[in-house]
Amino acid sequence: MTMSSRQTPGLSKDETDERIKQALYYLTRVVQDMGIPRNIRRAASEAVRILMDPNMSPGLKASTVISILDDALADPNMPLFSRVIFWQVISLLEQIKDSV
Repeated sequence: MTMSSRQTPGLSKDETDERIKQALYYLTRVVQDMGIPRNIRRAASEAVRILMDPNMSPGLKASTVISILDDALADPNMPLFSRVIFWQVISLLEQIKDSV
């Protein structure tokens, strides 16, 4: 089965919803891990709040959360495993940002 050219430019609503759901799963793990510094958990919590906001478009949610996570990644005290999770979430959301 090949992908048609009309599917290439963006994600379907279901694909977008699935990526947001995956991002929420990873961010919730960070929020609930008490071994992660409070400011990093706070950034993840804010990202979760934004991703769950029904009044924002998926592209705006993705852009806003990427900005928040990017700022948090600048913290030198961020544990490596939470840094990897943030990169993974950014990777998921960049697909939404580019497609909406």
